[in-house]
Amino acid sequence: MIGSVVGVLFDGLAYGSLLFIIAVGLSVTLGLMNFVNLAHGALAMVGGYVCVVAMSRLGIPFLATLPIAFVASALVGIVLERTLYQRLYKASPLDQVLFSIGLVFISIAIATYIFGSSQQPVNLPSYLQGQVHILIHDFGVYRIFLIAIVAVVTLGLHLILERTRFGSRVRASVDNATAAAGLGINVNRVFALTFALGSGLAGLGGALGIEVLGLDPTFPLKYMVYFLLVVSVGGTGTIKGPLVAALILGVFDVAGKYYVPEIGGFVIYALMVVLLIVFPAGLYGRKS
Repeated sequence: MIGSVVGVLFDGLAYGSLLFIIAVGLSVTLGLMNFVNLAHGALAMVGGYVCVVAMSRLGIPFLATLPIAFVASALVGIVLERTLYQRLYKASPLDQVLFSIGLVFISIAIATYIFGSSQQPVNLPSYLQGQVHILIHDFGVYRIFLIAIVAVVTLGLHLILERTRFGSRVRASVDNATAAAGLGINVNRVFALTFALGSGLAGLGGALGIEVLGLDPTFPLKYMVYFLLVVSVGGTGTIKGPLVAALILGVFDVAGKYYVPEIGGFVIYALMVVLLIVFPAGLYGRKS
């Protein structure tokens, strides 16, 4: 009994870690730039397909594909931001939602045309496969790897946004773009780089998530709600909020599907309702 509880808790933390890596980019763009980008999952899908192509067709090792997936998704994100999204920064949230959901269906069509509708396999290196026995339970090596990646990403994001000049410029541009521009800050460039950072993190999560979430053209639509849950429960514009929310939702989602499979898919939504009733602005969201 104890072993099963530990196993469910560990798998939930690993699953939540993966959700965090992908969703934190959405929290950055939504919370810092006030842009509702429902096509965030499409950027994660870009990272996943870049990883698959790099491994299967170019023979690049899995770990080496991760920074490539990050950069590729960041480049796609910055192109979208420069050509399309910046025109909608002052548009209504409804316009932003309708536009970005249209991009989701376009990305699904493009991915289906190029790669087909089937699931894409990924062959993990041997050192990330199998399990390792620790105390009373066997833990998946790849899931330990995911949790470690989240620790590194969280620390890196905190240092970038809280301890660097770029982070202070981002916060200044969000709080008052006019005043920031008057102080010599290139607000457009700051927003572009911020969007690229969020997009790159989505691509990294998409590459890491192939083994756990799978990868097919419906990926951005299939997991859209999960990413939105993490951001809405955790609160926008923070790192700590989405991290805590993703870990909580991940554990409860895995536990629900393991212990009550008949209603397992409902548990995470019930938990969301309860948390948002108690914390309307999210666990660590900005209160108006």
